[in-house]
Amino acid sequence: MQFSEALALGASYRLEERIGSGATGEVWRGVDTRNGDTIAAKLLRPEHVADPGLVERFVRERSLLTGLRHPNIVAVRDLVIEGDRFAIVMDHLDGGALRELLRRERTLPPTVAVHFAAAVLDGLAAAHQRRILHRDVKPDNVLLLADWRTSRTDGVKVTDFGIAEMISDTPHTPTTASGTGALGSGALGTPEYMSPELISTGEAGPPADVYGAGILFYELLAGRTPFAGPGTDFSIAQRHVSAQVPVLKLPSELWRLVQSLLDKDPRSRPTAAEAAAALRRLSGSVYVVPPLALVPLPDNYTRVDRPATAVRGVVEEPVERPADTETRRNPGPVPDLGTPGQATLHRPLPTRPATPIEPEPQSEEPDRPWWRTPKVLILSSAALVVLIGAVIAAVILIPRPAATPPPTPPPVVAEYQTSQTDQPTPTGLGVSRRAEYDSQTASIDLTITYSAQNAPLRGPFLEVLPGLDPKAACPTVSWNGSKQQQNLPSVTGISQRCGWSVDGVAVPAQSSKQVRVSVRQPIKSSEELQNWLAAAAETTRTAVTDAEVTGTAYPVQRLQNIQVSTPSRTVSQQTLPVTLVPVWPSGSDSVNPLYKSPSVGAASKMLVAIAGGEKGVRFSDGCSGAVSVSSNGLTVTALAQTPECSINAKVGNFADLQSAPFEIVTRGG
Repeated sequence: MQFSEALALGASYRLEERIGSGATGEVWRGVDTRNGDTIAAKLLRPEHVADPGLVERFVRERSLLTGLRHPNIVAVRDLVIEGDRFAIVMDHLDGGALRELLRRERTLPPTVAVHFAAAVLDGLAAAHQRRILHRDVKPDNVLLLADWRTSRTDGVKVTDFGIAEMISDTPHTPTTASGTGALGSGALGTPEYMSPELISTGEAGPPADVYGAGILFYELLAGRTPFAGPGTDFSIAQRHVSAQVPVLKLPSELWRLVQSLLDKDPRSRPTAAEAAAALRRLSGSVYVVPPLALVPLPDNYTRVDRPATAVRGVVEEPVERPADTETRRNPGPVPDLGTPGQATLHRPLPTRPATPIEPEPQSEEPDRPWWRTPKVLILSSAALVVLIGAVIAAVILIPRPAATPPPTPPPVVAEYQTSQTDQPTPTGLGVSRRAEYDSQTASIDLTITYSAQNAPLRGPFLEVLPGLDPKAACPTVSWNGSKQQQNLPSVTGISQRCGWSVDGVAVPAQSSKQVRVSVRQPIKSSEELQNWLAAAAETTRTAVTDAEVTGTAYPVQRLQNIQVSTPSRTVSQQTLPVTLVPVWPSGSDSVNPLYKSPSVGAASKMLVAIAGGEKGVRFSDGCSGAVSVSSNGLTVTALAQTPECSINAKVGNFADLQSAPFEIVTRGG
C-alpha cells in the first residue's frame, strides 16, 4: 500500500508518511484534521480486511480498545473502516520503538532495563484488570516518547493490545514468525517471546504476558532473547518448553527476579503488578551496575530436569517343558536402551513358562505322624475348650468403651485472592494492593505496599475501604501495626465515605513499605473480591485527584507538579528569592508554598512528605553563569546583568523543573 502524497482517512484524518510495517499491516503518521494532533494509523493488510469475522470482532471490541487508558499504554482513538481500508487510529509517539533503541545500543544498563520492564508490566497490569490480554509482548510493540530519559512515568508505552489475539482467529493468520502468527492450532505470537503453556496447549492467560515481558527484559539486558539460535520457528518455540534459561551475570536478586518471570509453570510467576513493584524495589540497587557485553548464543541448551518413567521387563531363562507341552517363543534378546530420558520406555516383557505340577506318589501304608495319635488329639481338644471359655468370659466381663462418633470434617473454607496496582504518582509513589478472603472469618486481609522512586516519601496516605453496597454502612476495619484514623473531611477537605488516613509510614527512596488491614466484608466469589478491590482503588484515586478539593492534605498522592517562582526582575549581587509553589488538581497554591529560598525555619510538612525535607531540594544555574548557587544547592545569588535568566530545580521526584525567565539588572538600572 503506497501513497505518494497525503491521503484522507475517513472524514477526520489525513495520512502523511509511512513510518513502519509489520506482519499485520503498515503504520502511517497522520494528522487529526479536527484539532491538528499528530496521530498514528495502523492499516491492516488486505487479507485481514477481507475477513468479515475479523472486522466484526474489531467493531464489537471497539469499546474495549478505545476505553483502555493508562500512561503506559498507547491510546486507541478510533477505528476507521473505509472501502478496502481498515485503520486503527492511535496516539503518535515521537521516540520510535524500543526495538530501534535496542538495535543501536545492543544492551542496556540494568537501571534502564528495569525502568522499561516496570513500565511495560504496569501497562499489562492495567490491561489485565480489564481482562484484556496482549499475547505478543516484544520490543517492536513498545513505543517511546522522545524524552523518555527524563523521570516522566509515561515515556514508555505498550501498543497493539488484543490485536494479536483477534487476528489469530482469522483463516488468514500467517504461519511465519516475522510478526504475529501461529505455531499450530490456537497458538499465536512471535516464537522467541511465546510462553511454554501457549506453545504446549495453545491457551494462555495473564501469566503468558508476564512471561513475554520477562523475555523482553532478558533481551534488554543480554542483547538477545534467551532461546534464540539456529533451527526453525518450531525448534525455537520448543526451547521455551524444554530448555533452561541461560544464566546472565547479574546481581543475585535481579537474576532471581528474571527467573521468576520466566518460570515454566505459569502459576509460579508473579502477576504483572507484583513484578512491576519488585522491579522498582530493585531499581536503586542496580543503578551503578554496568551494562553487560553482548551475550553470545550458548553452544547448546541445558534441558529442564523432569521425572522419567521406565517400564522394563524381567528376563529369565526359559524352562524346558515336556515334549507334549506347547512352548511359547521367547521374544528374543532385549536391546540396551541406556539411561531412560524424558519419555516413557516400553520394553518387551517375556512370559515366564509355566512349570507342570507333578502329583506326589502316595504309599499304601503311610506312617502316622506323632501329633495324630489319639492321646495328643484328646489333650489338644481339652486345652482348646478352656481357651475359648476364657476368651468369652473376658468379652462379657470387661466393660467396653462407648462408641466414639466419627470426627466431623472441618468446614470447607472458600479462599479467594486478587491484586491490583496503581500507576505511580508524579511524586514517585507506587501503590499495590493484594486482597485475600478468609471465609471462616468473613473478612478480607488486605496488604497495601507503598513504594518510592527517586525520593523518600512519608504519609499520611488516604485509603478508601468501601463496602460492596455503596449505600450500606462502611465495613469494620482493623489495622495492623500502623497509625490510622478515619479521614476527617473538616480537616482534609476530602469527603469520601469510608476513607482512612494511614500515617506513620515512611518509605525510603527506591524501596517499599507494607501496611496490613483486615476488612470485615462477606465475599461470595473471586470476581466479587476483584470488584471490591478495584472499587477501593478507584474511589481512592478519585478522591485524591478531585479538582474540587482545596488544601494541602495527602501531598504525596495529590501533588501534580511544582512551579519555580522568582521575581520578574532582580538586582545583581543580591540573593534571589525563589519560591516552590505546589500544583494540586485544583491548581497552583501560592498561599501555601512548599519551600522558600533563602529558607527561614523548619521545612514544611509537605516538603518533608514528598522529598524528605531540604535535602531533597537542589537549585542550579539555567542562565550560563549569570547566577551562582551555594554548595548545598539551596541559595541562589544574582551575579551579572542579563536580559533573560532562569533557574533549574530538582525537588524529590520532580527532576526537570524550571522557572519562568527573569531579568537581572545592575543597581540603579
